[in-house]
Amino acid sequence: MRHPTACTWCSIGATCLAGLEKKPRAARVRLGHNLAMRVRHAEVGDADRIAEIHIASWRAAYRGKLDEAYLAALDVAPREVGWRQTLLGSGESETVVADLDSVVVGFAHFGPARDLVPTVGEVYAMYLAPDAWGRGIGRSLLLAVERRLRRRGFEHAMLYVLESNDRAIRFYEASGWERDGGEKRDQLGGRLVTELRYAKQL
Repeated sequence: MRHPTACTWCSIGATCLAGLEKKPRAARVRLGHNLAMRVRHAEVGDADRIAEIHIASWRAAYRGKLDEAYLAALDVAPREVGWRQTLLGSGESETVVADLDSVVVGFAHFGPARDLVPTVGEVYAMYLAPDAWGRGIGRSLLLAVERRLRRRGFEHAMLYVLESNDRAIRFYEASGWERDGGEKRDQLGGRLVTELRYAKQL
């Protein structure tokens, strides 16, 4: 079941909700080579960088999985507008960014599950800049999202991942997420794609 405000620009099957509630303290993680990464609440000024990462990560992660012409035609400008509206909007979701020495290298968008189960949260979208892959940033970002959902009283969390996205599936499974049997199908870029649902107890 989709929330009435669902749209396709956030992620595959993502929901456009945004709630800017009281900001938790930013989480800091020390990486190699004296680089410090923190997870902080996204600001409206981050919209352009979020849009850039969103498209760059789609092109890298979905190459060979979605139509190449569709990926090439993705445009940062309308996504920036969409993210700006999301970050300015009201609702129950949150957006956080992974900030590596003052450069945003990833983001996550999350909130209540779209099937409106009161005790279940959902990660609607989570993407990293391709040059940030494999550095532990995604793991730290996901842990921060899980903590925020837990603080909000959610007992479980769910997310959807493209069936053909082996890299993402390995990442979530290594992070303790398990496939729960749910799935959905969408038309994306002229192709019928299947998304698998993963869940985790918080």
